[in-house]
Amino acid sequence: MDLNATGDPFVAPDDIQVRVGIDLRPGTLILTRNGEDFTAYHALVKFASVEGGPWAAEQVNFSAKAPEGKSVGLTVDLLNEACDGPRAGLPGAIWKVVVLAATSAGDVGITYAPPQVST
Repeated sequence: MDLNATGDPFVAPDDIQVRVGIDLRPGTLILTRNGEDFTAYHALVKFASVEGGPWAAEQVNFSAKAPEGKSVGLTVDLLNEACDGPRAGLPGAIWKVVVLAATSAGDVGITYAPPQVST
């Protein structure tokens, strides 16, 4: 492949977003919605840094298998309604997925400490 590139790439410092995808070992995370179990196999975590502030995890999009084998997408919003802290009542396993993604994102400069949540 013959490839050329010019320019000086720049990311706007106002609101920087990074999405980190991780593959999950099948059967290690079961998500339950309305009494139905879904086996998650991939997570895409969205991190953001507003005006140079600390990184925050905003959302996780899960790819999962329904009991009948159909692939589905499940979205978990991580911030509360005011967007000033973590959403109450999220299971600890969700935050573990966020930490795994943050560890993978270390190469792009994300440093992240999970919120103190009760499980």
